[in-house]
Amino acid sequence: MSHTHTHTPRHGAPHGHHHACAADDQAEILDLDAEVLAEHTASLTAWLPLRTAPHHIVDLGCGTGAGTFALLDRFPDAHVTAVDASAEHLGRLRVKARTLGVEERVRTVRADLDDDAWPGLGSPDLVWASASMHHLTRPDRALRAVHGALAPGGLFAVVELAGHPRFLPENAPEDRPGLEERVHAAADRRQAAHLPHRGADWGPMLTAAGFTVEGQRTVAVRLEGSRGGAVGRYATGVLRRVRGAVADALPPEDLTALDRLLDTGGPHSILRREDLTVRTERTVWAARRT
Repeated sequence: MSHTHTHTPRHGAPHGHHHACAADDQAEILDLDAEVLAEHTASLTAWLPLRTAPHHIVDLGCGTGAGTFALLDRFPDAHVTAVDASAEHLGRLRVKARTLGVEERVRTVRADLDDDAWPGLGSPDLVWASASMHHLTRPDRALRAVHGALAPGGLFAVVELAGHPRFLPENAPEDRPGLEERVHAAADRRQAAHLPHRGADWGPMLTAAGFTVEGQRTVAVRLEGSRGGAVGRYATGVLRRVRGAVADALPPEDLTALDRLLDTGGPHSILRREDLTVRTERTVWAARRT
């Protein structure tokens, strides 16, 4: 994620030095996403309309484990199969599992969810997919695969974010007010072509795949305060990744203003601002295999 979340493909395996660096950056953002939004993730897991506590959970597109560890915490008798195509993300997840003393409750599986054949995932009671489904080329096929794998009566939770989180006040920075919105608008235009399912209503697609949608909930996230500096690092990481995607589409004045914000040693650094908030929305669809 997922899904933090920066809307770069989580399920694609990195290749080469440049991509390894990008993967490191993405993994750091996913870790910060998990830290900053932990209470909201916990509220989503608590809301799920489960009939009984699940024993086997699958986390699809698990990233570095935000959902995995939230689910392990919420369901102390469960074990989780964490699935991602990034070996680096799965490695980080395993280290965290050892640190938390839950490694015996976690199995990692490296797989690309767009492949024709999925690995054997057993017959889970709960499948969780956070900020991962919109990256798929053929989500309809993935939804049918999840339906086929779930135990009868099992639940599939699809969690998606409403675009990138926002951090700056609307009148910031002082010399280029509204910069953040313009940067994200440029990113949205770029991503519309290759992420056509971003922002989709997953309810009809889940129904078409054979599920019964039993609930949908949207949680508005608005967090004030720096949270020990994590919000500043999170904002810097997200905007740095967005800059990499849209630098050539921005007016020179906007690019200069953005670079001043991203210069962590400079006087205008995001890390020096005391007016940051985290603003986003998360929507979860709960669908049952009946």
